Amino acid sequence: MIIYPAIDLKDGKCVRLHKGVMESETIYNDNPAAQASEWAQAGFSWIHLVDLNGAIEGKPVNEQAVQDILETVDLPLQLGGGIRNLAQIEAWLQAGVSRVILGTVAVKNPDLMRQACELFPGQIVLGLDAYGEDVATEGWVEKSGQSMLDLVQEYTECGLAAIIYTDINRDGTGEGLNMENTIKLAQSVTIPVIASGGVGSLKDVQNVRAAQKQGVAGMIIGKALYDGRIDALDALKEAA
Repeated sequence: MIIYPAIDLKDGKCVRLHKGVMESETIYNDNPAAQASEWAQAGFSWIHLVDLNGAIEGKPVNEQAVQDILETVDLPLQLGGGIRNLAQIEAWLQAGVSRVILGTVAVKNPDLMRQACELFPGQIVLGLDAYGEDVATEGWVEKSGQSMLDLVQEYTECGLAAIIYTDINRDGTGEGLNMENTIKLAQSVTIPVIASGGVGSLKDVQNVRAAQKQGVAGMIIGKALYDGRIDALDALKEAA
């Protein structure tokens, strides 16, 4: 299984939010590239990036921070937040991002989502950010009224690289992953599912590792790494 350390970008800084509320930020590093370097040195094989401002504004905002990270570390990166058209997707992939995460587009512009999967096979990730099973869009501000299981069925055959399921109500709380919904989602598709939202201890790493046979391929860890509740080396050892 793969552990993706999260770098959430807001106003050029590396931050963490509580349940996705922009005003709840805690700044962990003024230099996101230095943070990415720290994760690379710790031994992680991927980095998960989110442009929080971009998710709200509907366009990339923290481009410079992402570029700095690309120039600093030699690791594959997956990036989401504010990416809404093919030109932006192509630009990020050409810049060196390995995978682009699309969430709002998947709900509001399914034709674009399918076109992106066709043009960039194996490089598009479906971001399912949900309140329980109700998918949210626009940086988690809007509820779509669409269930995660219904939405994912629209894209099971389009060549997605992965699906990220985030339980918004748990994100940044440390209460533990919503493994019930994560496994339910993973069992409904043949696409690798990445768990996210609420990681608080090594028990979460153990739970994801145990769910690999059910299609859960990895997890995203954010706040728990930053505040020391999970040690990076311990997490990687547990994952292995």
